Amino acid sequence: MPSLTYLTLDKDVRQVQQSDVDAFAAQIAGGVLRLGDAAYDEARKVWNGTVDRRPALIARCTGDADVQAGVRFAQAHRMLLSVRGGGHHIAGNAVAEGGLMLDMSGMKTVDVDAAGRRARVGAGALLGDFDKAAQAHGLATPLGINSTTGVAGLTLGGGFGWLSRRHGLTVDNLESIRVVTADGAVRTTSASAEPELFWALRGGGGNFGVATSFEFRLHPVGPEVHAGLVVYPFAQARKVLRAWRDFNRGSPDELSVWTVMRKAPPLPFLPESAHGTEVVIFPLVYCGDMKAGEAAAAPVAKFGEPTAVALGPTPYAGFQTAFDPLLAPGSRNYWKSNNFSQLSDAAIDVLIANVERLPGPACEIFVAQLGGAMGRVKQSDTAFPGRDANYIMNVHGRWDEPADDDKVRDWARRVFQEAAPHATASGYVNFLTEDEAERVEGSYGPNYARLQAAKRQYDPDNLFRMNLNIAP
Repeated sequence: MPSLTYLTLDKDVRQVQQSDVDAFAAQIAGGVLRLGDAAYDEARKVWNGTVDRRPALIARCTGDADVQAGVRFAQAHRMLLSVRGGGHHIAGNAVAEGGLMLDMSGMKTVDVDAAGRRARVGAGALLGDFDKAAQAHGLATPLGINSTTGVAGLTLGGGFGWLSRRHGLTVDNLESIRVVTADGAVRTTSASAEPELFWALRGGGGNFGVATSFEFRLHPVGPEVHAGLVVYPFAQARKVLRAWRDFNRGSPDELSVWTVMRKAPPLPFLPESAHGTEVVIFPLVYCGDMKAGEAAAAPVAKFGEPTAVALGPTPYAGFQTAFDPLLAPGSRNYWKSNNFSQLSDAAIDVLIANVERLPGPACEIFVAQLGGAMGRVKQSDTAFPGRDANYIMNVHGRWDEPADDDKVRDWARRVFQEAAPHATASGYVNFLTEDEAERVEGSYGPNYARLQAAKRQYDPDNLFRMNLNIAP
């Protein structure tokens, strides 16, 4: 009788009868893809072009029942299981080589209750889907900065963006999460319903189940905000980065000013002579009164002598897509990340020295300014632990040719190592690569033991291990 070869949770090779596979496929409303099916190769693609894995099966989920069937099938056969939302995580854990991939990308529903300032968001929705639906009512919740990122993965790891200084992390704005746990049960978790699971899901990643939908609080934002970019030549880097750091110490929660250091893309407001040269870019957003935002952001254009200033009233949803062209899917990517409570002069010097040896035109170092509301939540209130991070650095290696793999990865690792003495011990799990399993425990710090206890309760066999894993 025909059978399907697959990998177990322990990466052993086994087979399952084709009749069992057919019976499983009949339960999945969106269908099941196998190697050789017309849509298979497109379905297994994720954002990071270095990820090239082939699942034995891809279940295209449309609702809770499909996810339940997938979880139960994987449990019954001890099949390696992965979950794909937006497919944007740098480690590519959405795709299980030789296993079962639950593809949630069709579950994109975003239902907004404008009067109640709430949104129910499906696990396949992208940030752009959420922003578009909420901004139709002049509302938003803190999300990331790339519209093609998946809401689910971003949220489960913590989630931060332009609104986080004013309104906290993505997980700080959650009211409830609907999740299928390893026993195949559907649970709706909140502060009052299975609160320990709800606590663990808010930052603990995909370790505890398959989230199928999220309920968020919304806040009045926009639809226009004071936002844009201020660009300086790299020769002024030391001066303007120190000025930025000092300015941030007294800036209001409504204002977020980040920095990106890279070779200048051909932006229309930059002189052609600056294209391809190293620059320091300060992207910023003020979420509040436009006149107040203009006044609050004005000093950013006075840190030095800017090459260009492009600030003014900007559609919030539009600014949420501003970096999409620099983060388009398909290129090869490798990240290294550090958290900082403060940026010392020595830390700034490390960044400058490493931007001077960028290994490619698409590589960059960005540093996000946090603090504010995000930092006023107790470390123990959610699984996300890094409340002392006033800055998160992401060393973003991005390239196209496999021949450049070692060069770019070595550069990213060098920046991380040189910056580490100036950083905190924690990290942001959404930025950890698959070769950083040893950083998981340290990244969760004092919350790790409690997360392990939740893992033992809800996933004692570690079915959900295709992630930055918290072993039971």
